[in-house]
Amino acid sequence: MGESREKPVRLTGAEAEYVKREALGIAGRRKHHDRPATPLKQRVTERGTQSRVYRFRFYPTAEQAGQLQQTFGACRWVYNEGLALRSEAWEKHRVSVGFAETCRALTGWRRAAETSWLREVSSAVLQQALRNLEGAFSRFFKKTAKHPKRKTKHRSRDSATYVRTGFRWVEDPDQPGIGMITLAKQTAPLNVRWSRPLPSGQVPLKLTVTRDRAGRWFLAVLVEERIEPLPPVSLPSSGQPKAVGLDLGLKALVTLDDGTEVAHPRLLAKHAAELARLQRQLHRKKKGSRNREKARKRIARLYALISDVRRDMIDQLTTRLVRENQVLVVEDLPITNLLRPAVGTGRKRKAKLNQAITDAAWGELLRQLRYKCAWYGRTLVIVDRFFPSTRRCSSCHTKGPRLDVSVREWTCADCGAVHGRDKNAAVNLRDEGMRLYWLVAAALPPGRVTPPVIKASELPEILVTS
Repeated sequence: MGESREKPVRLTGAEAEYVKREALGIAGRRKHHDRPATPLKQRVTERGTQSRVYRFRFYPTAEQAGQLQQTFGACRWVYNEGLALRSEAWEKHRVSVGFAETCRALTGWRRAAETSWLREVSSAVLQQALRNLEGAFSRFFKKTAKHPKRKTKHRSRDSATYVRTGFRWVEDPDQPGIGMITLAKQTAPLNVRWSRPLPSGQVPLKLTVTRDRAGRWFLAVLVEERIEPLPPVSLPSSGQPKAVGLDLGLKALVTLDDGTEVAHPRLLAKHAAELARLQRQLHRKKKGSRNREKARKRIARLYALISDVRRDMIDQLTTRLVRENQVLVVEDLPITNLLRPAVGTGRKRKAKLNQAITDAAWGELLRQLRYKCAWYGRTLVIVDRFFPSTRRCSSCHTKGPRLDVSVREWTCADCGAVHGRDKNAAVNLRDEGMRLYWLVAAALPPGRVTPPVIKASELPEILVTS
């Protein structure tokens, strides 16, 4: 028998504090050192309100752009230093370092002569970068994400988050919901293009400034808003809630149970020739030259166009589906598994399939359906991924043999019904989704509304909670 490995011992108490202070250079808690640390209280959301993000484009001056660029670099540096500090503390000393310790280390970095440039950036923004690192480690410990990685200038998104103490908001009394936003360490307000007003009288809770690869600047504003649910949609004949089955695919992006198909725009294929031409131009440019940067920006602008068109199309589609139906039924798609790497025989075909799935943006479509159903009083039912929606006859419910992806139409061997592949799957999803919907609705106590999301794999938990 092999030797059993002993679990590494974690240092705690006074010994851990000594290691943090002497070996890692983390200062102790000077303020209120005699009082035990208490966890911060979370902000209580007002009853009946939802957190909503409004996204606007803005045009900074040369001075503001330079200061924001410095902020992006400082956030990356602090994130990487915090990651290195936490990794070193555990690998070398078996000491756990959390958000509070990294914040005290940040104070030391700002006071040090060699990193005094950090004082030119708001401390609230840098602390938010450490909070993002804490969230990354939390997801890693929950085994929902991989270990955090270092951020790089060329591959990481330029982003900085300002909490309430990091900006000033002045609402225009003549135009409710529109005002001036001045960021910390800046004197002039941002030139924001207000495409729509914010909720009147609401002070933004958080701002996130980003710059995409095409050089465009965006401002994401988080507010609490009271969103009124839409009126219920019922069938005129029976009064039952109107339901729709949605089959996501590649031939058609979405097929409804009534046979309606939403075309797949295939934006990557549409612009494939132009992307290839621009990539060849980029390859011929000398690295580090201005011409190479110009070629890179042309490619980034084209990808930004593709992304904007796709997002707008999905946004309009999901809004229309939520407005017209009370219950929406989809399949629990394992998108991550479907996008496994293309290796071995048939890798070229698999790479094309992966590109088509990515271009369809199924994950974004399902994400928007989730939060819009929660906002507007609708119910999204997610059927189990192993439910045979394609193989089952929607007329007699007979389960047929497996069908190849190329088979678009088939005939039931028992009842002789001819089915279109996608429409039949949508009808089966609708029927199974309504069965789950009524199962949950029957278990709810009087006065309770149906939850916005019903997932087949979590159905026992929903029934116990209700």
